[in-house]
Amino acid sequence: MNDNMREDRPLTIAGKQYRSRLLVGSGKYRDLDQTRAATEAAAADIITVAIRRVNIGQDPHAPNLLDVVPPSRYTILPNTAGCYTAKDAVYTLQLARELLGGHKLVKLEVLGDEKTLFPNMPETLRAAETLVRDGFDVMVYCSDDPIQAKMLEEIGCVAVMPLASLIGSGMGILNPWNLSLIIDQARVPVLVDAGVGTASDAAVAMELGCDGVLMNSAIALAQDPVRMARAMRLAVEAGREAYLAGRMPRRFAAAPSSPMAGRV
Repeated sequence: MNDNMREDRPLTIAGKQYRSRLLVGSGKYRDLDQTRAATEAAAADIITVAIRRVNIGQDPHAPNLLDVVPPSRYTILPNTAGCYTAKDAVYTLQLARELLGGHKLVKLEVLGDEKTLFPNMPETLRAAETLVRDGFDVMVYCSDDPIQAKMLEEIGCVAVMPLASLIGSGMGILNPWNLSLIIDQARVPVLVDAGVGTASDAAVAMELGCDGVLMNSAIALAQDPVRMARAMRLAVEAGREAYLAGRMPRRFAAAPSSPMAGRV
């Protein structure tokens, strides 16, 4: 085997292995039937749920998301979408833990403002410290700042999730260099979160060496969400294969595809 070949390892978060490297959201779909169909097409193992916006048992009189994405089949990842303070985020995830029978794996996001939905990093760091101390396994949405990503890892977060671009923007990966810096230093999984718009964005994230990609809007807001979910699954798989294969060197001059020596 070539010494330069990368070794493939399963995605492991908080000690549990996952088959799929595509994580999907559960909001913005037309209805729960479409949610189920798109989730199945994505072949995702982890489904993130906005506790403040989606019913997972808080309202016994409303349709329950868990009826279409059951915890027996999927890992439910409660998140703090819509929280703007560490206090609100911590409270929301404590509520989720009660609703899900002691569930520990959560996604933390503390937003800075309603216009950009950019992460408020001081509040994010504060909430992460509290949640880790309280026994949660914290996956955390963060800016693409390698210094703060390292701080979150040192606090004890089980995965860091830098944004590719603004939530729901579909602008793709705007700063691949920062993502590469975060990936190179990380000892926990790095997953792109926010900004993916189409399959090529997901493939690029994986080619950079990300351990996975989380998305919602890119699938749910597509003209055909189920078909886009399949496309995203294939893109994540292809990007991972390309990363493991190792791309050819970039050159500043052309190089012939066929050998020049021995020509007739």
